[in-house]
Parts: sequence; C-alpha cells; structure tokens
Amino acid sequence: MVTGAAGFIGANFVHYWAEKYPGDTLIAYDALTYAGNRNSLTELEDAGKLVFVQGDICDPDCVSQTLRDHSVDTLVHFAAESHVDRSITGPDAFIRTNLVGTHTLLAAAREFWLSGSGLPHRFHHVSTDEVFGSLTAEAPAFREDLRYEPNSPYSASKAGSDHLVRAYHHTYGLEVTTSNCSNNYGPYHFPEKLIPLCLTNILDGKPLPVYGDGSNIRDWLYVVDHARGVDAVLSSGEVGETYNIGGINEWRNIDIVELLCEQMDQLFSERPELARRFPHSPCSRGESAASLITFVEDRAGHDWRYAIDAGKIGRELGFVPEETFATGLKKTLHWYVENEPWWRPLLIRR
Repeated sequence: MVTGAAGFIGANFVHYWAEKYPGDTLIAYDALTYAGNRNSLTELEDAGKLVFVQGDICDPDCVSQTLRDHSVDTLVHFAAESHVDRSITGPDAFIRTNLVGTHTLLAAAREFWLSGSGLPHRFHHVSTDEVFGSLTAEAPAFREDLRYEPNSPYSASKAGSDHLVRAYHHTYGLEVTTSNCSNNYGPYHFPEKLIPLCLTNILDGKPLPVYGDGSNIRDWLYVVDHARGVDAVLSSGEVGETYNIGGINEWRNIDIVELLCEQMDQLFSERPELARRFPHSPCSRGESAASLITFVEDRAGHDWRYAIDAGKIGRELGFVPEETFATGLKKTLHWYVENEPWWRPLLIRR
C-alpha cells in the first residue's frame, strides 16, 4: 500500500515497483488533493497493475478498511503536504496531513498488524532533509543522528511525524523504517516546485522566479533513484533504523536554472518543430531561455543550504544514485516536452 501514490514521488515509486515486482499487488491510496493526479497512474490502472483507492490518510475507517480488504503487509508512506511556501501562508493543512494523517496510519497499522492479522509487516515512512534545519556553506552534510532543527511549518510537521513513527516502534513494537531524502526532481512533478516550474515557464515564455540572489544550495536526487533507495531499505534495512537517501549532488539554485536554460536552448536548436508547439518561448525565436530569469524577494525562513550525508545507506545497503544531475535533468526536460497533456491542465491549479 502506497500513500500519496498519485503525487510526484509516490507515482514514480509505484511505476518503479510495478515494473520491478510485477507479482506484487499494489494498492495506490491517495486523496487526490491539488498535487495528486490520477492521470499519473492511468497506464498502470489500465493494465491492471494496481488497485486505486481514493481516500484520506486522516480517515481511520478508510485506512483500516483498505488494510483489511487487501491484507496489506507493507505500507510505504509518501502522502504529505510538502510545499514550504504553502506551509507559510496556510500551516493548518500541514499539521492535519503530516501529523494527524501519519498518526492515523500508525494507529490503523498497529491495530491491523499487532492486534489483528499478525502478518509480518513493514511501515516505511518517507521524510525530508529539511527536518535538520539549515547548513552553512562549510558545514558537514546532515547525518541521521543529528538533532532536529526544523525552520518552517512544513519541516516542523514532518519532524513531528518522524517522532511518531519512532515512538510507535519503541512503544508498541511496530516494525518501521524511515528515510530522509534530499530534493527530488523528475517526471510527474507538480509544476510549483523549482525545476518543473522553470521548465513549464520556459516553454510558455514566462518569468523564471529565483529567490534572493539564487545562492541557496540544495542536494538533488533523481526521483527514480529515490525509489531505488526506498527499495533497498525495504529489502535490507534494519527495523527501527533511519537512512538518508541523497543525490550527492549539491547545486546553487541559480546554477540549476541556468543549466535548465542551456539544456532547453540546445533542445530547441536540435528540434525545430518545438518552435511551432511552444511559440511563446524565447527559444522559439532563437533567444536564450536565460532572458526569462527574474530575481524575486526571498521568502520568509528560507534555509540557506541542505546537504545529505548518504554514507550509511551506501555502506550498509550498497545504495548509490545511478543518475548524474546532467543526465537526470535531461531526462526530466524531455519528459515535460513530450507530456504537455499531463502538465498543461495543472497550471490552472498551480
């Protein structure tokens, strides 16, 4: 059972799992809020490779019924409100989904697995590097044993959910694992985050907003590599342990935007037909996408730098990312160019 299965990372994980483990029964559980898109799963649904359940993780009856109906033995919990800007303007939804929702899942899993079915089980919780706070330029990357110092309502709500998962293991014996990942990018990404926002804005000839001077640093992880990392934890990770999944790939925001512009310029020069499909893009006129870069006022509580120390998962589980940033970004760019019917309707919701 995958919560948040119609969201960005959840959908990519479901596609990965269906291809690698075709004998498994996949339950895709999602409330289909603004960032959930069932179209991301259409191909798998049509092929009979998953069962879709539209449900809220805060609904204990729906969660419990889904666990029972499908004899779920593994729950991978991606569902979360995750956009920092939205958490600043409307934190209530983050507390409800990330804290109350996670507790609802844990309570239902405890009842079903420990008091009911007795199935061997695993509850895997997907968290973020943002729970550790912010790093200076010279500070070592986040390790699993660092103190939590969340700085936004989003990261605070995720930190709380991490603590709940840990508590259910130590108090009740629920078999859990947790992973903290760095910034993901790739296909099926709702176009409000930096990379898909810039990709779609370049194609439509709209400004590319960069906070402050663009010097904030993030570690970037291709979303399919993230799915591989979670797979490694489920297959070989130790119950009760936490694993950082990172891309070993730090970039300044402005450098990412400039690289995207360069790759889009090159793609338009190689494929003249794109000028007809995207006439508003400066690339269609032979101009550089970089002309769209616009610096905007920095957001409140903007953390300076995130970086993941992924040494533990590498040493203990043998996981290393397969994609470089250049190859992963190129795959992402091509996906958005070829899948306009997927993202175009989402711009209204954005």
